[in-house]
Amino acid sequence: MRSVGSKGDSYDNAAAESLNSLYKKELIDFRGGWRGVTDVMLETMEWVAWYNETRLHSFCGSIPPREYEDAFYKAQEFATSFVSSQES
Repeated sequence: MRSVGSKGDSYDNAAAESLNSLYKKELIDFRGGWRGVTDVMLETMEWVAWYNETRLHSFCGSIPPREYEDAFYKAQEFATSFVSSQES
């Protein structure tokens, strides 16, 4: 598989390589039968939405990234308000 970026640039990393590989495996190669670029673009948008909002990720504790991110920001908000209340 070809690298996402050239050596030393911001795209030369394992996360980008891994996501690109997953995208190709789960969408491009698996579904196939593309009639044109528009088909690929529309299906890519659907795949990205599914990947972020539905797909379970082990890194996130087996919840979708959207839920993980929402919980993270709620915790940050709580911590900030807690610290502010302690300073008053």
